[in-house]
Amino acid sequence: MRRTTTYLPLLAAGLLLGACSRPAATGTTAATTTPPASTAAPASATTPAAPAFSIPVEYYTLPNGLRVVLSPDHTAPTATVAVYYNVGFRNEPRDRTGYAHLFEHLMFQGSQNLGKLEFINLIQKNGGVLNGSTRFDFTNYFETVPSNKLETMLWAEADRMRGTALTPASLANQQGVVKSEVRVNVLNQPYGGFPWLDMPQKANKNWNNAHNFYGDLADLDAATLQDALGFFKTYYTPSNAALAVVGDFEPAEAKAMVEKYFAHIPSAPRPAKPDLTEPRQEQEQRFTKDDKLANKPALAFAYHMPDRNTPAYYAMILLDQLLLQGKDSRLYQALVQKRGYTDDVSGGINYLGNAYNYSGPMLWMGNLTYDSSVSADSVLGAVNQTIGRLQQQGVSQADLDLALVKLRSSLYDNLQSGFGRADLLAAFALFDNDPARINTLEAEFRKVTPALMQQTVRDYLRPTNRTILIVNPLAKS
Repeated sequence: MRRTTTYLPLLAAGLLLGACSRPAATGTTAATTTPPASTAAPASATTPAAPAFSIPVEYYTLPNGLRVVLSPDHTAPTATVAVYYNVGFRNEPRDRTGYAHLFEHLMFQGSQNLGKLEFINLIQKNGGVLNGSTRFDFTNYFETVPSNKLETMLWAEADRMRGTALTPASLANQQGVVKSEVRVNVLNQPYGGFPWLDMPQKANKNWNNAHNFYGDLADLDAATLQDALGFFKTYYTPSNAALAVVGDFEPAEAKAMVEKYFAHIPSAPRPAKPDLTEPRQEQEQRFTKDDKLANKPALAFAYHMPDRNTPAYYAMILLDQLLLQGKDSRLYQALVQKRGYTDDVSGGINYLGNAYNYSGPMLWMGNLTYDSSVSADSVLGAVNQTIGRLQQQGVSQADLDLALVKLRSSLYDNLQSGFGRADLLAAFALFDNDPARINTLEAEFRKVTPALMQQTVRDYLRPTNRTILIVNPLAKS
C-alpha cells in the first residue's frame, strides 16, 4: 500500500484501550485456533480444494495478567519477539505532551541486568535487528534474531519489564534527543508534521486524540525522574501488556521460556482507560497552516472512521483501496492522471500504523502537494466529484472484487514477515483479547456488499464529516 512516509522519524528507538471485547483471564488459560471456513466454491471431483490459509495461534494469559501469543513458523530459522504495552499518545498526561514517546526512548537506557546500550548491543551482536515505536494506542518493542537466540531475547525483554535503571542523567540525555527530533522532523522541516501530526489536532475535539503527541518542548523539559518512574509503574506492567512470539520454535519450549522469565514479574492493576469518545462531526472544518519552509501548497482531507470491527469499518478499508491505494485508485486517476494537479496522492487509515493496530477513534486521510497555479478549491472539487460519483452511482461488484484483491495482496504481504505477523497478533490480543482474529479478517471483508459500500460512503464520506488542512507556502522560490 502506498502511504505517506513523513512520520517515519517517530520510530525513534531503532530503525485499542476502550475496544477490548472480553477481559483477560485471571489464571493461565490457553486456546488454539482452527482454520476459518473456506470461502471458495465447492471443489469438483477432479480438483482438490485448496487448503484454507491459517496462521497458528496459541493464546493464553499468565497469572500476572500478561497476554501471550505463540505462532510457530518454520519457514526460516529466525524468531521475532514483540512486547506491546497498552499505552500510547492518547494516554499521556495533559501537562506532559510527548511523554509516551519520551518514555519509549528511556526503555533503552538500561534495566536491572543490562546497562545503557547493552540491550541494543546484545541483539546486534547475536545477528538480530530491533526497533521500538510509539503509536496512538500502544508502545512496542521488538527484535528478530536467529531462532537459537530466542531464549536470550525473552530474558532481555523480561528484564526490562521487571524494572528500569533510570537516572537523572539518562532522562536529561533523552529529553535532549527527543527535542532534537522535534526540531529536525517538525519545526525545521518543510511540511513538518503535515498531515500526520497536524490533522488529528484539527479534526478531533477530545484532548486525548487532539494534542501535540510529538511533544511541546516546554512539556518535554518539565518531565522529572519521579514522573518517569511513576509512568513505568503505571503502564509497563504485565497486566497492561501483550507478548507475541513468532518464528522457528517449538511451542512447548517457548512456553517454558515465557513461564521461566515472565511469570514471576509482579502484577499490578491495569490503569484506568481514558475517555476517547469523539462527538459526531456535523460541519466541515477548514484550516490553513503557514509554512515558511514550504515552496508549494499542500492539502490534506480527513474523515472520521466508522467504529472499529463494525461492518462499515471493513467497508471503509475496502473503499480506501478503491480511492487511495495504488496508481489505479480513483483519486490518483482524478488528481494525477486526468488533471495533472500533482504527481502523487498519499493516504490511508492510521498514518502511524495500519488499519488494524489501533483502538480509539481514527481518521481516513489523504494528502498531496500541488502546483501553485492550482487552487485548493479545484483540488477539492476533484475529490468531491470522485467521492460523489460513488455516493450517487454506488460500487459495482467488479469494483468490490478489485478492492478485495488489492486488500488481500496487501494483508498477506504484510503477514509474510515475522514482525508483520507479530504486530497484528499482539494488537488483537491487547485490544480484542482475541489474536485469532488474524485468521478471520478475510472472511469479514468478504461479507461486504456493494450496498454496504455505498451506504458507508454516504454515512462517512460526507462533506460534513470532513476536515481540510491547507499548507500556505511562504518560502521564496
